Amino acid sequence: MGVKESLLTDEMMDTIIANAFEWIVVVNHEGKIIYMNDSYCDFIGVDNKGVIGRHVTQVIENTRMHEVVKTGKEELADLQYIRGNYMIANRVPIFNKNREVIGAYGTVIFRDTSEWDKMNSHVKSMLGRIRNYLQEYEQQTGVKYTLEDIIGNSKLIKLLKEKVKQIAASDVSILIRGESGTGKELFAHSIHQLSNRSQLPFIKLNCAAIPEHLLESELFGYEEGAFTGAKKGGKKGKFMLADGGTLFLDEIGDMSLPMQIKLLRALQEGEVEPVGAVKPIQVNVRVIAATNRPLEKMMEEKRFREDLYYRIHVIPFQIPSLRERTEDIPLLVEHFIQKICKRTGRRVTSVTEEALDALLRYRWPGNIRELENVIQAAVHLSTGQKLTLEALPDYLRDSYSIPIGSKPLKETLEDAERQAILQTLEKFQHDKLITAKQLGISKSSLYEKLKKYGIK
Repeated sequence: MGVKESLLTDEMMDTIIANAFEWIVVVNHEGKIIYMNDSYCDFIGVDNKGVIGRHVTQVIENTRMHEVVKTGKEELADLQYIRGNYMIANRVPIFNKNREVIGAYGTVIFRDTSEWDKMNSHVKSMLGRIRNYLQEYEQQTGVKYTLEDIIGNSKLIKLLKEKVKQIAASDVSILIRGESGTGKELFAHSIHQLSNRSQLPFIKLNCAAIPEHLLESELFGYEEGAFTGAKKGGKKGKFMLADGGTLFLDEIGDMSLPMQIKLLRALQEGEVEPVGAVKPIQVNVRVIAATNRPLEKMMEEKRFREDLYYRIHVIPFQIPSLRERTEDIPLLVEHFIQKICKRTGRRVTSVTEEALDALLRYRWPGNIRELENVIQAAVHLSTGQKLTLEALPDYLRDSYSIPIGSKPLKETLEDAERQAILQTLEKFQHDKLITAKQLGISKSSLYEKLKKYGIK
């Protein structure tokens, strides 16, 4: 056989590529499809020629091909959910001779449908067992979140994640500070999950959600016959339920002074006294507290005890607001879109540049919780595969209407401030006290600005 006869022809290469894998797709440096074999097109239900030039997120649901192009890192044997099935996908970046990413190819390695059905059944069975294990683990320990559930690549979030790893192994008390909706509970769960207590209970108590007269029995429990209506045999309090593990006291700044004294004693002595009990009970509990209240100011006003503050404030832990980490918004938006679509079956795959710009400009007084709610509503209001500006709430579209660079800086800043005040007033039904608090200014300053901008 001659040399020429032994060389691979283009036709031979096409045949090999088309049949080497069950499905294959290739994208360029922009994430746009430049090749997709017939099997993949048939499975998804698209035309082979019609997909060329389209962005991969518009064609393949839950794809990460565009992310591989961005990062230049391969993703092997990754589970991907497409058309009601979990698939095992490989995604590999393509480099030029200068080691620059020029594209990526993705494959699903199954030879025929029967093999896929067999593997799909096995994967679903395996996922079912994992899900059962996680549910059992959650029931036994109370842990719902890990560090991987905290979405963000900003410098602030990376530093906090490293701090979690550093402090998790210790047993000292931690006070998590942050505005409402920043994810304080997620960090508390993550600290416990990485600690030596991870196999033992994680018990949560929201101090603001329990009426004052019930909080003591919730925290410390009660003995049988302690009061009218007490359960036969009594009831264990959160401290006893968390014995050996972690007790998360959310909204600790809302606790009354009398309860603060009782909590301080439990922390100092390592023992609790159930209501109606004759003697105290020893407990071994790590306490993680959280609040969005200004505890230092409350101490000056004698509304929060200094000794309790220093007992729980061994390691301070401040979570940034969303407006301090706006570079995480695109990642959070993508995460919420995928999460909501997976749960609801909606087909939104991405967000338009206009909509993303509006999301980036908004101040987010409700932080990540507000962002998730906005995305959830927008996904349901979107008619196509892209989340558009029209699907966002009016107050977000208004903030997008301020043209950057078209006015002097002073006017632009004043416009932005006026919009922020209007949006926050609307969000909180024109409650001036809450609005001032959310904007981080005094009530008198708010009234001055309302007068300045002619807001009634």
